[in-house]
Amino acid sequence: MSTQSAVTISLVKEAEGGPFVFWHDLAAGYAKAAELGYDAVEVFAPNAEAIPVDELKALTAEHNLKVAAVGTGGGWVIHKWHLCQPDAASRDNAKGFIRSIIDAGAQLGAPAIIGSMQGRFEGEVGREQALDYLRSALNELGEHAKAAGVPLIYEPLNRYESNLLNRAEDVMAFLETLDTDNVKILADLFHMNIEEASIADALRTYGRHIGHVHFVDSNRRPAGCGHMDYGPIAAALKEIGYDRYASAEAFPWPDSDAAAKATIVAFNQYLA
Repeated sequence: MSTQSAVTISLVKEAEGGPFVFWHDLAAGYAKAAELGYDAVEVFAPNAEAIPVDELKALTAEHNLKVAAVGTGGGWVIHKWHLCQPDAASRDNAKGFIRSIIDAGAQLGAPAIIGSMQGRFEGEVGREQALDYLRSALNELGEHAKAAGVPLIYEPLNRYESNLLNRAEDVMAFLETLDTDNVKILADLFHMNIEEASIADALRTYGRHIGHVHFVDSNRRPAGCGHMDYGPIAAALKEIGYDRYASAEAFPWPDSDAAAKATIVAFNQYLA
């Protein structure tokens, strides 16, 4: 099976201006995605209660589109919770929030993504302590996701968004310290463009651990609207046998419809 295409729909008012292609209207986003020939949508919701599982199942059936993944970043954007905070209550809030998103997504066969909610080390929490908190959370949440029948997707971010794990070699070393085998990597081309000497080599380093790709350009605009060289990236993904989703997590530039169109054109050129 080859790589499949997906496009993001954000339902989070507080994230307006962020890198999501469609906004606030699931039915409209689904219809447009289907019209353009996408395979799936990726949903970013403010909380688990705002993931309308029945409506999504109906839209999935109507448009023959799957749900590729569900984001957890609303916990950070809205509540400022993350997994490495110094107080246990905040860490528990973060884990509870993510667990509920895992459960909602699992009803649609969609894994949850941990990106911004991984947090960072600062103040009284040093690097090793933060990585211990992250390891503990990923073990617990990875097993929770396994029981729900889905992988857990962990997204390494660039240095300006997290100071924990930014590069593939560090992420792989950290993965080996986990007890759970149910954590997969989200390879986001925008973050990798900042951190990696070679995106293609980093993809090979991740290899079969990649569970999701954010297909975006160097400037976080849609694929084809920056200076990313997709030839070597596509070759690396083929080499490692990647057959999951390449999802447009990009700014709606110049607008949502144009961003979705640009992405599917680039997807068809390089990854289909």
